[in-house]
Amino acid sequence: MKKTFMGVRLKRLREQRKLTQAALAAKLGISLSYLNQLENNQRPLTLPVLLALNSAFGLDVQSFAEDEEARLISDLRDVLTNPALGETIAKAELREVAANMPAVGRALVNLNRKYRQAVEQSAALSARLGEDRQAVMATVPSTPFEEVRDFFYLHHNYIGELDEAAETIARRMQFPVGRTASALSTYLEERHRINVLTDNVDDAGLAVQRIYDPAARTLRLAPNLQPGQQAFQIATQIAILEQDDILRSIVDKGAFTSDASRRLARIGLANYFAGALILPYATFLEAAERRRYDIELLGHQFGVGFETVCHRLSTLQRHNARGVPFFFIRVDRAGNISKRQSATDFHFSRVGGTCPLWNVYEAFASPGRVLTQLARMPDERTYLWIARTVSQSRGGYGAPTKTFAIALGCDVRYADRIIYAQGLNIDPSLATPIGMGCKVCERSGCPQRAFPPIGRDLNVDETRSYFEPYATPS
Repeated sequence: MKKTFMGVRLKRLREQRKLTQAALAAKLGISLSYLNQLENNQRPLTLPVLLALNSAFGLDVQSFAEDEEARLISDLRDVLTNPALGETIAKAELREVAANMPAVGRALVNLNRKYRQAVEQSAALSARLGEDRQAVMATVPSTPFEEVRDFFYLHHNYIGELDEAAETIARRMQFPVGRTASALSTYLEERHRINVLTDNVDDAGLAVQRIYDPAARTLRLAPNLQPGQQAFQIATQIAILEQDDILRSIVDKGAFTSDASRRLARIGLANYFAGALILPYATFLEAAERRRYDIELLGHQFGVGFETVCHRLSTLQRHNARGVPFFFIRVDRAGNISKRQSATDFHFSRVGGTCPLWNVYEAFASPGRVLTQLARMPDERTYLWIARTVSQSRGGYGAPTKTFAIALGCDVRYADRIIYAQGLNIDPSLATPIGMGCKVCERSGCPQRAFPPIGRDLNVDETRSYFEPYATPS
């Protein structure tokens, strides 16, 4: 454990609990002078003190961890990389805020989020009043989606109440691993007198994967769903029927700013429960560790698809039973990120797209093939990424097919636990240099840069690179 100075956090904890220094020192089993030194950053926080904090106050040790600090630094860089501020914020200053004043840092991030929402709402209003409404609205991000993504991000993509409730049901019913669709149908019929129908659905029903009719006591599923997809849809309905109080309680605590965000969050939480029910935590984690996180093998074992396995792998952050902390992202060919979940500190900027050197985009050139990449961010942190395409079709001949690239990544220090590192040269100096997005990336000389960094003037050569073609006719 590196030397960690957390004096301001200790003072804040003491103020929140209304304790004197002597009282806190007694609870932690340390001397008053030692606590005074800790609070004044004269001594680093040690592992025994962290464990004492956990024992005395039930604090998650991760709240004092390096990864948590890195998350906040990354968020602050996103927020403060803005020429309108009139200030250049050094990395050392960001690190100081994140380490010693995390509440101030989070307040800045939240203030920026509210500012973005106001800008987006203003743009939407201008579009309604102007002649080019559709063009403007197409560039305005969906605020409720971003807000719900932020909610899961702040919870490290792990919702303990729902995860444990789902695992309890799976254990009690002894659902057969990989064959949960029929077991869940039986569960729904016996417990709620609801019949699951997968036939006699008209063509219009193909656009909706699940239709629940409370009057007829039927749950109609689209007939083209695979067994794993059927199980997921049935489990989502079980969440709505049995876990509604928990869903609403979690949403109420989420401080969402609109009804649309609250509705979307409730759907997201129900889907989270469904994933936890068909892939119970302890069983799935044991299988993942035993198979070294081989996604294809896990998909065959549990009867679900590649994307479902990746999504579940990004949620394995239960206290005292953590899996590899993955980040999970789904993008389309245009670079739109439709899913973004993170169990740790990594995220891409919301400003100016993502990095074209990232292997998730290369996956579209090799459909169905798993690609691996060792990538290094500007802060010199190195990550192992895997990426593969997935496709979905809901119609017959001529119907459009949805194709996405799924990316799953983790810090390189976990590489020895993962099958996809096999045969790779895990040398950070050989990693591909990528960034969070061109507008906030400080790398110079990048051959794929699409935009100059925000707040930096271009020199003559850089200006030419943006406006001149690669070759001109002779």
